[in-house]
Amino acid sequence: MSPSDDKKGRKAPQAKQAKTKAAKPAVTEPAEATPKAAKAGKAAKAGTKPKAKAKPSAKAKPVEESSAEGKAKAKTKADADAKSVPGKAKPAGRTAKAPKAKSKSVKELEAELDAGEDGGPARKPKKVKPGSALVVVESPAKARTIGKYLGAGYVVKASVGHVRDLPKSKIGVDFEHNFEPVYEVIEGKKKVVAEIRKAARENETVYLASDPDREGEAIAWHISEEIKDVNTNMKRVLINEITKKGVAAAIAAPREIDMNKTDAQQARRILDRIVGYEISPILWNKVQRGLSAGRVQSVAVRMVCERDAEIAAFKPDEYWSVEATCRGVQPPPFEARIWRWNGEKAEPKTADEAHAIAGELAAGDAVVATVDKKERRKKPQAPFITSKLQQDSARKLRFSAKRTMALAQRLYEGVELGDEGPTGLITYMRTDSTRVSDDAMTALREHIGQVYGPEYLPEAPNTYGNKERAQDAHEAIRPTLMEWTPERVATVLAEHPEGPELVKLYTLIWQRFVASQMVPAVYDATTIDMERGQAVLRATGQVMKFAGYTKVYEVAETDDAKAEAAESADRLLPPIEVGEVIKLESIRPEQHFTQPPPRFSEASLVKELEERGIGRPSTYASIMSTIVDRGYVEKREARFFPTELGILVNGLLVESFPEIVNSDFTAKMESDLDKVEEGSVDWRKLLGGFYTPFKDELEKARTEMRDVKREEIATEWICEKCGKPMVIKWGRNGSFLACQGYPECRNTQEVVKNLDGTWEKVPVQTTDEICETCGAPMTIKRGRFGSFLACTKYPECKTTKPISLGVKCPRQGCGGFIAEKRSRRGKPFYGCSNWAKKQCDFVAWDKPVPQPCPICNAKFVVKKENKSGITLRCLECDWKQGQDDTEESAA
Repeated sequence: MSPSDDKKGRKAPQAKQAKTKAAKPAVTEPAEATPKAAKAGKAAKAGTKPKAKAKPSAKAKPVEESSAEGKAKAKTKADADAKSVPGKAKPAGRTAKAPKAKSKSVKELEAELDAGEDGGPARKPKKVKPGSALVVVESPAKARTIGKYLGAGYVVKASVGHVRDLPKSKIGVDFEHNFEPVYEVIEGKKKVVAEIRKAARENETVYLASDPDREGEAIAWHISEEIKDVNTNMKRVLINEITKKGVAAAIAAPREIDMNKTDAQQARRILDRIVGYEISPILWNKVQRGLSAGRVQSVAVRMVCERDAEIAAFKPDEYWSVEATCRGVQPPPFEARIWRWNGEKAEPKTADEAHAIAGELAAGDAVVATVDKKERRKKPQAPFITSKLQQDSARKLRFSAKRTMALAQRLYEGVELGDEGPTGLITYMRTDSTRVSDDAMTALREHIGQVYGPEYLPEAPNTYGNKERAQDAHEAIRPTLMEWTPERVATVLAEHPEGPELVKLYTLIWQRFVASQMVPAVYDATTIDMERGQAVLRATGQVMKFAGYTKVYEVAETDDAKAEAAESADRLLPPIEVGEVIKLESIRPEQHFTQPPPRFSEASLVKELEERGIGRPSTYASIMSTIVDRGYVEKREARFFPTELGILVNGLLVESFPEIVNSDFTAKMESDLDKVEEGSVDWRKLLGGFYTPFKDELEKARTEMRDVKREEIATEWICEKCGKPMVIKWGRNGSFLACQGYPECRNTQEVVKNLDGTWEKVPVQTTDEICETCGAPMTIKRGRFGSFLACTKYPECKTTKPISLGVKCPRQGCGGFIAEKRSRRGKPFYGCSNWAKKQCDFVAWDKPVPQPCPICNAKFVVKKENKSGITLRCLECDWKQGQDDTEESAA
């Protein structure tokens, strides 16, 4: 069984094809919508093609931070499937690669399309039919859905994201000619562009309907630059919701391409290219190859590292609480807590203070001093914007930000709804505006009145403000059609491979939208103060009087306000009058210690990025996945932990490029890019103001940055094999202890760095395993793909083998055992030790444990751990035990 077969449905299956009907537009998917093309598709931004020669790049191509951070769209089935498989067996030996054929140009491919399948001479161009139109969108799924609503005179084609980008082999920015960019058609998109050009020649009008955001504007501009020599009658249209009404409204209101938006996206692209291509080679030279730096990702890594340092430096403070069970004349008994002591707010810090208070309370009964009753109202929250959707999805559904956006993309572009065909269920999901259209508001208020009653409907629509940097061109994320309730969608998507996840996210969006236009929840809140000598106890209680919006939606708990849920729960207090005598029972002084700040979860990191003004709605999901994929941060129990590599690189960048990794600088740059979009700032001047001081920092870093790769830290340890001193060095797996006699002596050992800066040897992990080659004992070593068994006579004997989990492979005739492995991106999975010898294909995401299934007696079950608890389940039957949560790592 492979992870792709897992019941949690890790794969993102290909969408069902739309039914072909007469009088429907021709919807054509690009011929080269390959996984590689889909992945590269969003990488390009906007610009003009210069005549000047661009600045040459370094010898080795560095890794840059993609500026298409948030548009991680699963464009094809193959792309989604590739992410689901943890690792593939590679055949032994090497096969010589055939030389790459020279790629054809766009115009050569276009000529081939004109020639047709027979390869003969070019056919006579089709006569352009009056009123015909080409609509160019980004994804095939979106093309199918839009095609359903347009007439026979329309041809719909998909670009699968960006079609042009800065070149990969060089920086692609001419610094001597005012940051002029050099753009080229992405290699995997040449045939896509050729098909769009051919269709543009054969239709009277071209509607550029890429996504309605800054990056979509850049895509539209790039396409227009590629087809302007064959058709100049181009219009830009914005489709905020993919419904019949939404598509018709967009086609009826075309406009020109917004060059201010395009320039803002171009500035971001060039800025990210400069940072990535200029800093990364320095890290390659000073630390190790393959490292990257990014304008936004590096700030996120710094935030995680600084939180880790806060936790390490945290010193807990002692404090005490004193609580008592109180009993009045009438039931029920209730709880109270010390409120004031000796006329001041009670904050006992020591056991003596707490026991003094407890002694006073135990000396007799208390008397009710005040009873305060009031009505408390709790207002609903605004409909979702992108960041809030990611946060609530993480807390309520346990979806990663990346998974949330992938599912939202499918809901926006359209899913098959039975006889309805492909239908867009939500509005555009990358937005920071809470605005709702008048038509949608009318439909929503009618729904609330009919379903919940007039008492749940406010007299006037609730209004919500936007943040300072919000772009109000979009609406909030909301359902497009109120008749498609979550229950109805769940029925139609019952057989859809991603149905359960799509329904969960759609339900979340639906409930938040409906609740946003309902009346507040009303509570009767009571506060009772009771005096006993010098002590005052306080009891609080509340009872829900009217559910209001909470009948539909409850806001998810936040990391720093978990008490809010307890406060809003009903707590009954008995009828009590001032002057009533209260008996105090079970007086409990308890010791506590302050806790360090919590590590970031996806939800809390998105919230922090949003509050600091770092990134845009489209970038948050990609930031999360990028910092993990590049090895700077790892996720454990749904929390971010910096790796040794992340801490090292962050320290180097903070020292050499303090401005680049400063959150204030990054937020200001985002604000400046918004001003470019508004037309108040010139993008070239913005880049010039950034690059001048940055160039000086680069030169300084090339000479002064700590050379970790060549650094040797002396220690007091002596090599037990040759007697030479041992030193701390840096390798691809982190710091290690090495003999100075290298390469004659290759003795190494693992070390760890303590909080006080000292180093400590990791004890050698001995085992009972004997080397099959030489008979020597085997020890546990750590490599790039995790721990493994190695012969203690290395380097004379280089035998290695995986570490067994104590579970035999379930494949018949295999005879291997299950061991932990790691994918290319460092994600742990579990596979058979015979995958190379016998091509055994058993793999699983969850950890197999040697415990038989109580239902079917299978030899083992699998275990999954997260912050909600531990789940055990059987792969052979439906037995399950423990917390049943949606797999966060499904993305």
